Amino acid sequence: MTSAHEDPKFRFLAEGGETGREILAKDWRGSSLGPLAGWPVALRTTLATMLACPVAMFLAWGPDLLSFYNDPYREVLGDRVARTLGTRFPELWADLWQDIGPLCDRALSGESVSVHDLPLTMYRQGRPEQTWWTFSYSPVHDDSGAIAGMICITRETTAQVLAERAREESRNRLELALSAGDGIGTWDWDVAADRVTADARFARLYGVDPDRAAAGAPIAAFFGGIHPDDLPGMQERIATAMRTGGEFSAEYRLIHEDGVRWVAAQGQCVLDAEGRPGRFPGVTFDITERRTAEEALRAAAQELRLVADALPSLIAFIDPTLTYRFANAAYETWFSRPLSDVIGRTVRDLIDEDGFARRQPAFAAALAGEEIRFEMPWPHADGRERVADIRYIPRRDRDGAVDGFYAFVQDVTDRTRIEAALTREVESRTRERNRLWETTTDLMGTAGLDGYLKAVNPAWTRALGWSQDELLAEPFAAIIDTDDHAETAEILARLARGETVDGFVDHVIRKDGERLTVSWNAVPEGDLFYIVGRDITEQRAVEELLRQAQKMEAVGQLTGGIAHDFNNLLTGIVGSLDLMQTRIKQGRTEQIGKYATAALSSANRAAALTHRLLAFARRQPLEPKPTDANGLIAGMEDMLRRTLTEQVNLEIVTAGGLWLTLCDPHQLENALLNLAINARDAMPDGGHLVVETCNTHLDRAYARVHPEVEPGQYICVCVTDTGTGMPPDVVAKAFDPFFTTKPLGQGTGLGLSMIYGFAKQSEGHAKIYSEVGSGTTIKIYLPRYRGEAAAEGTGPGIAAALRAERGETVLVVEDDPVVRDLIVEVLAELGYAALEASDGPTGLRMVESRARIDLMVSDVGLPGLNGRQLADRARLVRPGLKVLFITGYAENAIFGNGGLDPGMQMITKPFPVEVLASRIREIIEG
Repeated sequence: MTSAHEDPKFRFLAEGGETGREILAKDWRGSSLGPLAGWPVALRTTLATMLACPVAMFLAWGPDLLSFYNDPYREVLGDRVARTLGTRFPELWADLWQDIGPLCDRALSGESVSVHDLPLTMYRQGRPEQTWWTFSYSPVHDDSGAIAGMICITRETTAQVLAERAREESRNRLELALSAGDGIGTWDWDVAADRVTADARFARLYGVDPDRAAAGAPIAAFFGGIHPDDLPGMQERIATAMRTGGEFSAEYRLIHEDGVRWVAAQGQCVLDAEGRPGRFPGVTFDITERRTAEEALRAAAQELRLVADALPSLIAFIDPTLTYRFANAAYETWFSRPLSDVIGRTVRDLIDEDGFARRQPAFAAALAGEEIRFEMPWPHADGRERVADIRYIPRRDRDGAVDGFYAFVQDVTDRTRIEAALTREVESRTRERNRLWETTTDLMGTAGLDGYLKAVNPAWTRALGWSQDELLAEPFAAIIDTDDHAETAEILARLARGETVDGFVDHVIRKDGERLTVSWNAVPEGDLFYIVGRDITEQRAVEELLRQAQKMEAVGQLTGGIAHDFNNLLTGIVGSLDLMQTRIKQGRTEQIGKYATAALSSANRAAALTHRLLAFARRQPLEPKPTDANGLIAGMEDMLRRTLTEQVNLEIVTAGGLWLTLCDPHQLENALLNLAINARDAMPDGGHLVVETCNTHLDRAYARVHPEVEPGQYICVCVTDTGTGMPPDVVAKAFDPFFTTKPLGQGTGLGLSMIYGFAKQSEGHAKIYSEVGSGTTIKIYLPRYRGEAAAEGTGPGIAAALRAERGETVLVVEDDPVVRDLIVEVLAELGYAALEASDGPTGLRMVESRARIDLMVSDVGLPGLNGRQLADRARLVRPGLKVLFITGYAENAIFGNGGLDPGMQMITKPFPVEVLASRIREIIEG
């Protein structure tokens, strides 16, 4: 067994500095973590990150909050480092727990905690230290995602805190010195004795000891603090004052410990009786802030000038006499004169009389305090076109009076040209839109979330017959088929959420009552949405005809095989009946049961084949049911084999434990039959055809490549042939409607497109894999259904069926005497009273009689009145009359989905006698 020292996953400890090697060397078996080999991945990952980090980090892990740290953290620990590793965090920092314990608890509850400059008294070297720390505590999680501890990132900020405190104290001292005002200090110079006496503030400012200044010091002692560049000029002013006995005034810089400061000195030299300098008293003011402000102002003015001169626009300030007090360099270009010839001149000096007259009202308004903006032509000096955007903004003095205005002038010639072009373009587009609005056959309009149309184009009136006023006066739900109201409400809710809706189909009622099928697109904007609808009534009808044509094409393909099957079945039925007649005549009845069973078996097989063919060829919308694809494919095996040539070997491979799916089983049969026909045609010389099923999961990665797919669990029905295959360009178009590679007249081009449409309508997916010369695989993915399979009940034997117990009477209306006699005989066997009618009118007369009738059993295809008409008329006479229809058509082919009223059921011919008996009892008792 590999030790932790040799295990590659613990290499990070060996490479994790001194602390990492100590963790690796420590015996952890006695701790709550146990040996290194059993440490969780999350702990190892966190340790690897921490040990590699160049900043101080600490980790407390597990219920006991065992301590770990990296090399930079060792300095934080001081003399605790020897006992830290594996120690409980609260015990390690027991002396600080009152301060850090609540922060730790917050981190362990899932909160990240950050603290700045927290004062802590540390005992790192056996003595107390006042320290400050900035750190964060963050929760860390174990492999299951639960909080397993917390990690600390820390930095000592003691030096920064102390430095900031020192700076604050210095600032306070300076503020105290400046609080005395601008008068910094006074002096009095005894010129003859060359002794200057000054107060302490003056002395400190000039760098002289205050005591010495108070006692008197030579003037030269104070000159030492003056900036060397300013000293000669200041001395010259002193000398001038001493010669004349006049006033002294100077501004100069002092070199001070806090930096250079500006001062203003004012004084006067007093001459004695002989005219010699006697005393020279004065005062010094600190003007540093003023000079700084002046410098900033000059710098700002210079920057403003630079910015203004860089702009191509005219920028100026004009006073109340309309004289330019400021102008930028652009004036030189616009007026073709130097800037010195602009500033100081009036507006009238620079522009002609017409231009001045046109601007005069704007000048007056600006000087009255109004902000003005206007555009006007301002041609170039050479006559080229130029349009100027002119703006005057008043300026007010401290008293609020207007003392002039700023002028901003911008060349907008290009913009006005573009705007003019855009205006022409917009007008053109508007005319085009209006023509489209007026002439299109699409229904275009604006509607509100309040349920009313706001605007409609003329196509509405042309298509629906309603006038514009009628359409806008009523809620638009009034012209929508009531069956579509619920789905329309869902669409409105989506629009209210700001979603765009594409391809929503509903039925709109024309003024004459006709229903149109309309496909809508809608885009929301605030409380409105914009809609475009297209009448697809004829398109849907054509699609239905094409779908039926495709089915009929497949039925045609089946004809030969079906005829062969029926001949075989009829041979079994006729032969068995002939033998039964022969044996009865011979008096040999011991084998009659065997022949009857053979005839019945062949008849049942013929009935099943007929049902499957009728179901395949019927017209009706998708009818999704819980479907077992394995059972459906097994039931189709005979039909598929009859469809293929003898040279094609069919193999069916069904997966065990295949999930159910929710789809229309007849459409799935249709899809498989079409794929089999396509495969047969792709293998003219024979080959191998495999139909297989499996469970599969389409993940998010697959969905990213195929955006129309919803990730999840699917069943897959896969049809693979060894035929000619398809090149990539054909594969790309194979699902397109009407696309076919078959010769003209041998294919509609709808087979694969209908399969694709069936898969999409069933919330599934279809995919083609093909290679020329190697064959083709087509996979149909259908979503997993987690409910139960639809139960297929079997009726009890006639002897076990519940018999009539209360004298019930059944009216049998059937034009075929053989079938009618059979039903009457079954009823008599069960103890029911039976009334017979051979057509609809006769049956209706019996219903109108006073005879007791508990149930009417009626064929659908009756002469005179059909079965449904008879049932409707009968219920007018006997409301609630129970009806059992019998028909030779596919179930639902006559009445469609949901066409039977309560108390009505249907059974298809041929039917076992026990099923008929059970259904009769079920309806009567129901």
